[in-house]
Amino acid sequence: MLWTLIGAVVVIGGALVLLYVNYYNRIRTLENRIEEAWAQIDVQLQKRYDLVPNLVNTVKGYASHEKEIFDNIAKARAGMVEGSRQARVEADAMLTQALGRLFAVAEAYPDLKASSNFTLLQEQLEGIENKIAYARQFYNESVLDFNNLITTIPGVWFAGGRGKHEFLEIPDEARTAPKVEF
Repeated sequence: MLWTLIGAVVVIGGALVLLYVNYYNRIRTLENRIEEAWAQIDVQLQKRYDLVPNLVNTVKGYASHEKEIFDNIAKARAGMVEGSRQARVEADAMLTQALGRLFAVAEAYPDLKASSNFTLLQEQLEGIENKIAYARQFYNESVLDFNNLITTIPGVWFAGGRGKHEFLEIPDEARTAPKVEF
């Protein structure tokens, strides 16, 4: 009888250790996935950051009087270099809105629209925008998986005080369509 009890305690203890190791590893894996997902967003934002000056310079040659748009793009680019994740996301949204205005202005210049350089830059930017959207989606899915794991039983018991990660959200000002007036 004593050996049966000792055996049961050992089995239950072993099962608890295995459960702890399993949840600890899952939590760490999800945290690493969140960091990797943010790094992918950061890479795509950097690509866009590097492409925007070429695009702006191309448009400036045709629409040099659109100074406000160029100033907004410069300000948004500056905000993307430093700051917290949320500040960089807000600067990214501001840049997206400014680029929307830039493309709307480009519609008024047929020579610019016909420029192969402008078309190539626009296509590259569109590709980067698609990659950014996918990377954001992957980031938010990773955050959802992590938050679900550490807030449900038994994961909450093994979370070790880890807090929930925040989703990437579009700031309210970026939800409105850009207004372009000629």
